[in-house]
Amino acid sequence: MASSDIAEAGDRKLLVAIYHPVAPRAERLRDAIEAAGYKAYILPPHANGLRPWIDICFNLLLINPFLDWQEPFEFVRLASTLAGRRPVIVVSDRASADDRLVALEAGADDAVGWTDNLPEVLARVAGLLRRSRVAAGQLGEGELRIDLIDRRVERAGRLIRLPLREFDLLANLARVPDRPLSRGALLKAVWRLDFDPGTNRVEVHMSRLRAKVDRGFDWPMLRTVKGQGYTLRSRPE
Repeated sequence: MASSDIAEAGDRKLLVAIYHPVAPRAERLRDAIEAAGYKAYILPPHANGLRPWIDICFNLLLINPFLDWQEPFEFVRLASTLAGRRPVIVVSDRASADDRLVALEAGADDAVGWTDNLPEVLARVAGLLRRSRVAAGQLGEGELRIDLIDRRVERAGRLIRLPLREFDLLANLARVPDRPLSRGALLKAVWRLDFDPGTNRVEVHMSRLRAKVDRGFDWPMLRTVKGQGYTLRSRPE
């Protein structure tokens, strides 16, 4: 696949989450996807619990629902629900029009037979990722990823859970990376206040946000700019 087909945002590779009930085939898909320039993560069986499926900040979900105990139609519906607005592509281990029809009718964004057709699978993955990022409303610089629709934040592959105000603070800073936003601008954008109420609400929420976005990472992204406000740094100095 040409490098121009690799969908990335800044220096962050997009993440494809993979579920295939046969481990060697899951690993083959993972290796092909990583060779195409993406990150890939093999999901554990959903029968063992859905928490890993919910917590991982993937950009696309690739599944094979046809070789497991789960009824394929219901499995695809479940996967589509978990993916939300992110695309789902179903792969079948056989060239079966019936399999593809079941997947599409259940809500998959695309379906393809794959075992002898990896280049087509990768091309379809690239196409879905290109279209989804245009529509998904994603922000972020460097290792930070913010999904405005699902209200999910990830830094360096780690999910960060944020309450509403902290999420809105981060999103507003991410819209203008490396440029400071004043306290007044943040009060207006996040709290819809056109005046300074004389409280320390911005400082308190920024402190909480720093604890979650910066603590435990190699370098701080959130910075106070004296006399100007706060900024989100896109890279270490």
